[in-house]
Amino acid sequence: MPDITRRRFGQLTAAFAGGSFLGQCASAAEPITRNGSSHMKLSLAAYSFHRFLTQSWPKPRGSEGSMTMLDFIDFCAEQNLDGCELTSYYFPADITHDYLMQIKNRTFRLGLDISGTAIGNDFCLPEGDDREFHLQTTRQWIDYSATMGAPVIRIFAGQVPKGDTEVTALDRCVEGINQSVAYAAEKGVVLALENHGGITSTPEQLLAIVERVDDSPWFGVNFDSGNFHTTDPYASLEKIAPYAVNAQLKVSVHPAGGERTNADLGRMVGILKSAGYRGYVVLEYEEKTDPHESIPPVLAELRGLIG
Repeated sequence: MPDITRRRFGQLTAAFAGGSFLGQCASAAEPITRNGSSHMKLSLAAYSFHRFLTQSWPKPRGSEGSMTMLDFIDFCAEQNLDGCELTSYYFPADITHDYLMQIKNRTFRLGLDISGTAIGNDFCLPEGDDREFHLQTTRQWIDYSATMGAPVIRIFAGQVPKGDTEVTALDRCVEGINQSVAYAAEKGVVLALENHGGITSTPEQLLAIVERVDDSPWFGVNFDSGNFHTTDPYASLEKIAPYAVNAQLKVSVHPAGGERTNADLGRMVGILKSAGYRGYVVLEYEEKTDPHESIPPVLAELRGLIG
């Protein structure tokens, strides 16, 4: 048995014996051990239509969009997807239980999973009202996700505050994640830390956080294929793939010192397969062309690759 598998088996055995599986915190988070071969399903992120959806937060865009979240869900069904990712920015400013039930019912009747949700938090902030707002918003979205049946939330680490150090920001980030994961475990929602600039700009930075987060089955990494601007983004993605609980693919990459180029989607899917990834592949389309026309052929390509 490989060392990681043996170590993880021992942790789980001890947790079950003590009746504390959900609450265990056995050292640092480790690569995910899965049985079976790699298996993927296809989803689409609502952010792909950010120019068309009404944005309510982090700050309102100031104009009504031409699409609603229900329209986006309908589009996903028209594409015969397995799921849809419902980005929090495009929910109403005042989210009611009835609205969440409408979303849950609409996706179910159309045969769609809610593959996950996403928030724009910053856990690097110092103690104070702003930090508490981000922690409370995370807890709130854990509740919303549990209510809708969304299994995972994409979260961010954050940025180093002006005049602060990355070491201090890292400490705060780890503390914020650990608090949030403990709450997420109670609600049955996984938190997936995304490589999203700031103190996760490189795989080494991201893994420095992961290695300090308490080991929990309710925490992992969101593999974002377009967010590493290192000299070799593909090599960087290979380093974080073993920790992935959610995967987000984009159609372009932007290496450091180079030009933005079309992504090798086959290579990205291959990295996930090599890591034994099982779960959703979520297309997040960020290009300037009309997503209504440009997304379907990309989905067709991804279907062939993950199949």
